[in-house]
Amino acid sequence: MKHPAFLVACALAAGLLSASARAEDATPGVTATEIKLGQNAPYSGPASAYGNIAKAEVAYMQMVNDQGGVAGRKINLISLDDGYSPPKTVEVIRKLIEEEQVAALFQTIGTAPNSAIIKYTNMKKVPDIWMASGSSLLLDGKKYPWSIPFQPSYRVEGAMFAKYILKTKPDAKVAIIYQNDDLGRDYVLGMKDGLADQYGKIVVKEISYEITDPLLDSQVISAKDAGADTILGATTPKFTPLILRKLSDLNWHPLVIIDSNGNSVNPALTAAGLDKAVGVVTAFYLKDVTDPQWKDDPGVQRFMAWLGKYAPNADPSDIMWTYGYNMAQAMVYVLEQCKGDFSRANIMKQATSLNGFASDVMLPGVTADTSPTDYRALKAMRLARFDGKKYVLMPE
Repeated sequence: MKHPAFLVACALAAGLLSASARAEDATPGVTATEIKLGQNAPYSGPASAYGNIAKAEVAYMQMVNDQGGVAGRKINLISLDDGYSPPKTVEVIRKLIEEEQVAALFQTIGTAPNSAIIKYTNMKKVPDIWMASGSSLLLDGKKYPWSIPFQPSYRVEGAMFAKYILKTKPDAKVAIIYQNDDLGRDYVLGMKDGLADQYGKIVVKEISYEITDPLLDSQVISAKDAGADTILGATTPKFTPLILRKLSDLNWHPLVIIDSNGNSVNPALTAAGLDKAVGVVTAFYLKDVTDPQWKDDPGVQRFMAWLGKYAPNADPSDIMWTYGYNMAQAMVYVLEQCKGDFSRANIMKQATSLNGFASDVMLPGVTADTSPTDYRALKAMRLARFDGKKYVLMPE
């Protein structure tokens, strides 16, 4: 006959195991075999070029699952089209949280879409890991403790461009052509930060456009009429070629600076004609995987092997695939750091505890570092100039 104390101990142990199982079950989207993540993505609409980001992320998770997943669990990334329309984004995210019961959101794409959902996701206390936006308005760990971006702030990038102008062309007359939303306005603020009391002298025109605009002809003409010799385009991929083609039509050759959102060789520059993009200046934190200088780089070789197997029809010159790979790798790293505890609180804790993370495709010397009081994962970028075939990094 078993001693009563032994039976009590067994009962307690069984109770603890049961409680542990219930605690896991209590985290939506987490089971013994699965971690469910969700995202909105513009597979259609005016920012559909970003759809390849989500395709890359889904393909990367497939590779991870084929290798056994994370802590024995497969990653189920549910990626739904929102057409880059904030009202649709709200609908999609509600479905992911309330119907699909995802454990966390990952790479919710777009500044305007994220602005539309951030209060809701924080009210629900659902982690939104590596939001695809550099808007400074969304980078607030105190106000939005459940939402963390990865890429550098657009405002910081705008200040970088300002300092470049002051250093290389201090007498410049700049026209800023910017998307009329938080993305575009952040670059204006960044230029104001970087130019300080020189802003009113150097910036001769601020010209906005709407994401629904079919052309930017009038904006480019307005910049020329204002006497600009430099254009800063705070754009997304659809609009960069509209600027470059109109400049060519006018036979006007100002210095052109394009933000990191709209700088892709393919589709943005290719759509304009690469000859029209010679001299474009931009900023990067990712390697150009098509650049011969990275041919023997182990990280780029891993990227190319993944692309060849999981997205064989993808064009490696489309930086959206590199970006998506980067973000998926960073998300998997966070999940691995959870050490099997996939509670929402611990997922958020790990995302805000990065120390020197570098993916296969981040530029040397660029690392991601976060803390509970600093949600800015990336704080550095490199300037580059397009030579007609590829971007060439400038000396630091």
